[in-house]
Amino acid sequence: MTTAVSVSSPGAGRPAPGPAADEGLARRLRALACTAPLHDLDTRKANLAGEYGTYSMAEVALAAIDLVTLHMDFDTGADHEEIVARLLPRVAAQAPRRPAAEHERVARWVLENLINVGSVDRGFRAVYGTFGPDGEYVRRDYDFKLIEEVPGPGGGVYLRTTDEAVNVLVGALDTDVTSAQIAAEVKLEVLVSRGRLADAQLAAEQARYRTVQYAETLRRTLEATRRNVRAVDWLNAVPDMIAEALDHVADRYRHENAILTNIRRARDEAPADKNPDHKLCAAELVDIVKDCIRRHTQLQSRLLEAGPLFRAEQDRQAFAPPAAASGLDLYGQLLAPLLPLPVERAGKVTDAFFARGTGLRAPAAVRLGDLTEMLLTPPVPREHLGAEMPEPDLVATPDDSRFSEEQMEAARELLELPADAPRRLSGLLAEARRRDPELPYLVALLAVHAASPPVGTAYRQGERRLLFAVDDGTELDDPEFGGADLVVGTALLDAAGMAADRTEVAS
Repeated sequence: MTTAVSVSSPGAGRPAPGPAADEGLARRLRALACTAPLHDLDTRKANLAGEYGTYSMAEVALAAIDLVTLHMDFDTGADHEEIVARLLPRVAAQAPRRPAAEHERVARWVLENLINVGSVDRGFRAVYGTFGPDGEYVRRDYDFKLIEEVPGPGGGVYLRTTDEAVNVLVGALDTDVTSAQIAAEVKLEVLVSRGRLADAQLAAEQARYRTVQYAETLRRTLEATRRNVRAVDWLNAVPDMIAEALDHVADRYRHENAILTNIRRARDEAPADKNPDHKLCAAELVDIVKDCIRRHTQLQSRLLEAGPLFRAEQDRQAFAPPAAASGLDLYGQLLAPLLPLPVERAGKVTDAFFARGTGLRAPAAVRLGDLTEMLLTPPVPREHLGAEMPEPDLVATPDDSRFSEEQMEAARELLELPADAPRRLSGLLAEARRRDPELPYLVALLAVHAASPPVGTAYRQGERRLLFAVDDGTELDDPEFGGADLVVGTALLDAAGMAADRTEVAS
């Protein structure tokens, strides 16, 4: 499903003064796009076979997002059939005289449209416009999902709401989770202290949504770590996030217990004859805040398990057994031996390689009926220059490397050792520290990498020198590093043997 969002403004000038204002407009357009699938449900309900005009589909959709958000756990999501069953009372309340089968059909239709079952990637797309650096109007695509189906640990399929769906519930977009959670808790505390329990209930529900979203951030980080530990920044970003999250949970736990005490006092001291709804609202608030405490306790346990999980995944992925079949080194085994040869000799090798390397090819027509259909089908007219290629939205990749090119050159210069004069790692680290305080880290990294040098690859690629490091049992004496004081040296590779191997491969 694609939702178009456009903005018109009189005059030829730029409607927003400066990039900050234009970014604010883009954020509001994306927020509007997240609600568009809900409004589209009421528009498309006329296509259903039957009288469904009495149902408010957007209201049912919001209730479905609410139920999925509150019923999904840290490891699993919400059950599809359970969400449909809990939606039935709300659907039946809109049309109590209609049959139960119709109520169930409406609930399933709304839930399937929130998942967007009919699309290929089961997502929504909105088109909005912004202004580029040169002031030109540029249309951009915004892809998002509201409810997605995820595999569960037991092999089933569960439902989970996305950040965009939670933002639809609380009325914000791309809001910082921590600041939004603190603001919601402070607002809840003020409303409870003033006795405005009806408004406090809405603030408590928003605080619970933010707690779920905060747990989702951690869950996605842990899932990415299980797939590839190098794809997550466990050096700076994740430890800082875990430390901030633990402080946040401890602070929220104290606040929520104090709020819970005040709510219980308001519930117990409220006279039942004057305002009976006051006691009911206070009782519901108690349940919501207790659920927030439970979710924060669960989040805290997951935060404490994040460090051991990272170390376990690091060991598992680093020491996993290599694949049984070794890969082909195209440069060292094919390209490097063939470049010095004449074309007529190199052509025999490339013909033999590509004849066996491209694999089998199925014929275009394997049956007479297919061949007849292909011959009788008229050719499709094509444009002279082909279809128009979309302009890619390129973003400059920031240079986040720790070491600069100058430091790399200094480390290589320091490790340019004579073949007959190896050195201790401790001496190299001391000399590197005199040049640059950050240089010892790079030298230590290169030395540890040289403890298992890729001799075969360097041999095939024609390298003349190879850095190696050997552990002879001496302990490293250094103020910053520990372990073995490696013997670092340079080995000279056999150039004559390389030339003989290349001639043998080419022939």
